[in-house]
Amino acid sequence: MISLEQQILQFVITGITIGSIYGLIGLGFSIIYNSTEIINFAQGEFVMLGGLITVTGIQVLHLPLPFAAILAVIMVAVIGIVMDLFAIRPLKDASAITLIIITIGASIFIRGVSSFVWGKEPYTIPAFSGEEPIPFFGAVIQPQSLWVLFITIVIVVGLKQFFDRTLTGKAMIACAFQPRAASLVGIDVSYMVLLSFGLSGAVGAAAGIVIAPMSMTQYDMGVMLGLKGFCAAIIGGLGYPWGAVVGGLALGILESLGAGLISSGYKDAIAFTILLLMLFFRPQGLLGKTKGDRV
Repeated sequence: MISLEQQILQFVITGITIGSIYGLIGLGFSIIYNSTEIINFAQGEFVMLGGLITVTGIQVLHLPLPFAAILAVIMVAVIGIVMDLFAIRPLKDASAITLIIITIGASIFIRGVSSFVWGKEPYTIPAFSGEEPIPFFGAVIQPQSLWVLFITIVIVVGLKQFFDRTLTGKAMIACAFQPRAASLVGIDVSYMVLLSFGLSGAVGAAAGIVIAPMSMTQYDMGVMLGLKGFCAAIIGGLGYPWGAVVGGLALGILESLGAGLISSGYKDAIAFTILLLMLFFRPQGLLGKTKGDRV
């Protein structure tokens, strides 16, 4: 018989796994918000496209899984760039709320096209390294969960190095905080925004690829995942990329514990209740600081 401690450990392991996905999606929200101060509600569709394009690469193009995944990441990054070029940039002087509505429209459009191309049935991707559970102090860890954690760490560390050690990354940060000053010193702000959409698409695609072997992938999966990623970004501090990862982990663990110890029917309610509490009592997020508008 499984003890309560083992059950809680299992819930925490599950929460860390799904929380890592929420964190990656929230990271995509923060990258675009830092460059444009808009919230891209098509981020969940980037996640969905990552999984479905990988399925196409495996089943139609007969590519090995690694090559199909790389193709999906590149294609979704390109889709993010196209979204900026044709949906955001022509109206860059519009209000933030108008641009947010445009991203909602883009989300609906991408979902509709995806349902036409791939249909409404769910697809799955083979597990990266088998499905034999790994015992862990009375709980079990799925091998795919380790892949989720590994890829999350690689992406977070890679982006940290990119923003801290490269001229392009530092230029993106400069554009985020002082776009006018950045343009005066020769930084192409439009290019940095374009790059942020590409990076956000690539990160979203990676999240969709690693979660597909565990939850399958279909045309409408991005809606709820996008909302959960948005919750993670708010909990950690919107505009603080690493805060999104912390928020995602916190959200995933609390959601898993609530679903396991109370009822799985409350899983989504728990996430949005946490979001509301954060907005009421700490709107700047766990890692954010109270600050004025950018000049």
